[in-house]
Amino acid sequence: MPKYRDRGIIKWAPFDALISYQDVLKTMLYERGKREKPILTDDQYEILNRHISEAMITKVSISLTYYEDGYFKMMEGTIKRYDEIAKKLIFVEGYSINIHQIIDVRD
Repeated sequence: MPKYRDRGIIKWAPFDALISYQDVLKTMLYERGKREKPILTDDQYEILNRHISEAMITKVSISLTYYEDGYFKMMEGTIKRYDEIAKKLIFVEGYSINIHQIIDVRD
């Protein structure tokens, strides 16, 4: 009696036969996970401003939660300066973020 031989990956080939099926699937999943940007009150903006100002003066590392392309992301760093023209926070680590994207600040 012959031994069973598995065909391996060949048996799954028909599922990837559609043109750019995987790309469409990834895009759909990415779009599905998006959320709306929360609207902050004036009090929340005041608290954010105070935390950012204190972090700039004391040169303390802070953790930011910001909104980008439908997702909430986090970053950590020490603020180097604030660019008033571009309205961005410049960090010592070399990256920058637009102040309108910031949702929350933690020490």
